[in-house]
Amino acid sequence: MPMHATPRVLRTGVILELTLATAIIHFTLGGTLFLLNGLGYLALGAAYLVSAATPMSTLQRYGWLPRTALGVYASVTIVAYLVTGPFFTLGWVTKGIELAIVMLVVADLLSGADTGRASRLPPASA
Repeated sequence: MPMHATPRVLRTGVILELTLATAIIHFTLGGTLFLLNGLGYLALGAAYLVSAATPMSTLQRYGWLPRTALGVYASVTIVAYLVTGPFFTLGWVTKGIELAIVMLVVADLLSGADTGRASRLPPASA
């Protein structure tokens, strides 16, 4: 396993765990809107897992898509909560989890942006 793979695997695991936690919280709140939000998190988490774990080059080429979708979905959920409320403790905890998802997804996208660049650069002169 390459040296840079371990942090990415850990980051992916944390993102998936946070996504699952957010989905479960939304499922427990009841109501159609919360149910749909939880289902959205599950679907995007599954897409994220498939893109991260599948070694097919086609899926890896478009791996940025489920990552970006998860980050945008979490961001929209945060903004929607701030606009509509109701504000309660579990809601703020969930927004903290979603903010962590956004930050980790951004870190994951930025770390993947330069993957493979070092091999295309000319050798450094001594």
